[in-house]
Amino acid sequence: MIFSSDNWAGAHPAIAESLVMHAGGYASAYGTSELDRKVEKRFSEIFEKNVAVFFVATGTAANSLALASANRAGGVVFCHREAHLNVDECGAPAFFSHGARLNPVDGARGKMEAAKLDAEIRQFPLENVHGGQPMAVTLTQATESGTVYSLEEIEAIASITKSHQLPLHMDGARFANALVSLGATPAEMTWKRGVDLLSFGGTKNGCWCAEALILFDLSRANEMHFLRKRSAQLFSKSRFIAAQFDAYLDGDLWLDLAHHANAMAQRLADGVTASAESRLAWAPDANEVFVVLKRAVAARLQERGALFYDWPVPHDLKGSLAEDEALYRLVTSFATRAEDVDRFVAGC
Repeated sequence: MIFSSDNWAGAHPAIAESLVMHAGGYASAYGTSELDRKVEKRFSEIFEKNVAVFFVATGTAANSLALASANRAGGVVFCHREAHLNVDECGAPAFFSHGARLNPVDGARGKMEAAKLDAEIRQFPLENVHGGQPMAVTLTQATESGTVYSLEEIEAIASITKSHQLPLHMDGARFANALVSLGATPAEMTWKRGVDLLSFGGTKNGCWCAEALILFDLSRANEMHFLRKRSAQLFSKSRFIAAQFDAYLDGDLWLDLAHHANAMAQRLADGVTASAESRLAWAPDANEVFVVLKRAVAARLQERGALFYDWPVPHDLKGSLAEDEALYRLVTSFATRAEDVDRFVAGC
């Protein structure tokens, strides 16, 4: 009953096989091999336009480089208060951009509200040199609360960013999970809705270590080559990242894996809903489920081998839990089994 995180799961067999297949022989380095080019072409096919693809080691690196590419003196980036960039990246976005700061925006269930975003951006008028200047907006899809922005919500956020002439970045660590939840195409969920830069995650969905920064505006690509190199994110043997993505994107494996993870999350949510002792904090959209358990129930489940994290109560839910209750996060993955979900539900 491993629900700690989807990055606890290993690599899907097809991805492991691809790594082994490409392990021998020689291939040109630093992203110039035939396999690298093949995967770049595949990304362009998936997104229905020519895109620039930059492999990096982690989602944090992809997010930080995306924001660094939009850097301005005194720069301010706008994100949800509970975004991964804001609470879980140890200041990396500020470090990569030489001091740009993150300005939190509120919104229920991990999603920025367009009106609140607009109001926050307006707190930094360009004529006020003392406050700094807006430089980018970033949204997380799927969010850290396991919810998903609808296409209309993405478009509303993008409309605000464009009205202020700012680029819009999407943190897609769980991009595939959000995509299958909406039933949209990659193009519909990104550039067709106004997204300029995308952190495309594969590690949480069955890859060994595969993340990519996707640029929909090719004019940004030349600068990104230098930013990636200077940040020590240019792999010499990049074919091993390409090998993972080659298998991941082949035959829509990546979507199948996300469908399974989401289905296991829904099975878990349905089971908790039927429980007499426990309840959902809110309905999940993707593969993260947030539940309210009595502390004694959580301890009992952990004694039986269940692994999951307690979670900070969001601002909009503070005061809604009893003293003997706590909020917990459970994450499913491509490797989650239905019987493990059912064992957990039986104990709660």
